[in-house]
Amino acid sequence: QVQLVESGGELVQAGGSLRLSCAASGRAFSSYVMGWFRQAPGKEREFVAAIKSWSGGSTYYADSVKGRFTISRDNAKKTVYLQMNSLKPEDTAVYYCAARGSDTIVVASPESYAYWGQGTQVTVSS
Repeated sequence: QVQLVESGGELVQAGGSLRLSCAASGRAFSSYVMGWFRQAPGKEREFVAAIKSWSGGSTYYADSVKGRFTISRDNAKKTVYLQMNSLKPEDTAVYYCAARGSDTIVVASPESYAYWGQGTQVTVSS
């Protein structure tokens, strides 16, 4: 069983930055595919970013955040991060961390992930 705990969400002004963290349990963290998704009120959960296993693993981004957000991982700390810069009001959402225990080419689908955190609220004011 894998447990994921997100932190770092808060209220920030447009143009500002935040760094979200997701701490994971489980001995095989270094082999997990890790993803970030978000869900705004009244909208479906959408893909934000993903990072594959091992240090220096491949990264993937939604077009809406490419160039502004950076996903990274620290396998020693069993933690994945989402650095968010140049935040916009449309980035306002609950952000969820997700984990998958085996490789996949479908990193952008919520159905690819077996484990989810409880979410952390990010609010960007205009």
